[in-house]
Amino acid sequence: MINYEYITTYIRETINKNQGLLRELESYAEANHIPIIQPEVAKLITVLGNMHKPGRILEIGTAIGYSAILMSSFLKEGGKIDTIERYEKVAEKARENIKKAGKEDIINIIIGDAMDVLACLDKQYDMIFVDAAKGQYPEFLPHCMRMLVKGGLLISDNVLYQGMVATNDLVVRRKKTIVTRLRNYLTTLCNSDELETCIIPIGDGVALSYKLK
Repeated sequence: MINYEYITTYIRETINKNQGLLRELESYAEANHIPIIQPEVAKLITVLGNMHKPGRILEIGTAIGYSAILMSSFLKEGGKIDTIERYEKVAEKARENIKKAGKEDIINIIIGDAMDVLACLDKQYDMIFVDAAKGQYPEFLPHCMRMLVKGGLLISDNVLYQGMVATNDLVVRRKKTIVTRLRNYLTTLCNSDELETCIIPIGDGVALSYKLK
């Protein structure tokens, strides 16, 4: 947790609890120690998505399909989501959940290493959500920039990495490389002439970037 516990607790208490499948997936993720986006981040993405109404979304990091299902709720009519998952076994579970949600015609899972898949993709997206291997964020970025439309949103999750990105006092030795790469990633985002970026200290840190040109 990167914020004061009482602030995080209060924010989460203001959020109406999900019902149905999303609540079921939250319970499954908690019981099986599967990381999914935290409630305050999910709410932020939902608000932004409803404002932006994207027609095409790219997600890097599918996991059990939770965030893809969440994002499908604010897609423009006729919209599509492509989501990249490295592991077939994980993708199988995501497919089950997507089918339960009745979104199998909207959400397309692409199996493979994210870098390999991104290099082959040649589409345009209104929103890109990055929630995969944090050490690879700098390598993902050129592909995201290539495929994100002008006026599109790039949302990068877990960018403060348990606070380690913000202060060396918290850095664990074995995590130094990831921390360095995330710092470089944020520096690139914040200094890009093509992006307007802000970093928000909720969840594990979220970077919001609006593509200017």
